[in-house]
Amino acid sequence: MKKKPEKGILGWREIIAIPTLGIKQINVKVDTGAQTSALHVTNLKVKKRGRTKFAYFRVHPKQKSSLPIIETKAKIKDFRRIRSSNGIVSERPVIDVDIVIGQNKFQIELNLVNRDLMGYRMLLGRSAMKGRYLVDSGKSYQQSKHRKKRKKHI
Repeated sequence: MKKKPEKGILGWREIIAIPTLGIKQINVKVDTGAQTSALHVTNLKVKKRGRTKFAYFRVHPKQKSSLPIIETKAKIKDFRRIRSSNGIVSERPVIDVDIVIGQNKFQIELNLVNRDLMGYRMLLGRSAMKGRYLVDSGKSYQQSKHRKKRKKHI
């Protein structure tokens, strides 16, 4: 009998990379309540080249900061009506990106939205984790090397 590969463990927040968009590091909130993953973007413009639509946008990957600014673009896969946590439905562009969590690299769908009022620049939704990870909501940074140094108690 073929054994299923073991699933990794994610904490409620992680640090990931999105090489497709040139993002080396971004803090994400792991959200099992969200079906799709969402990335905070600004200056979103949709342009059509032939039959293909592209999203041109800025990403501010550092939490609570407007710097650095990464200007990038991506081919739009689809537009979807997505309900936010406060119940408001909006149509958002969806793109495919490669992400890196720990030692694993894989492709996910990502919707682009202004998350200015939210604490995290990105939500990692259920569809990105399905079949790959389990979530331990009591822990953080299970797949990440967190930058903060712990204080030693004397």
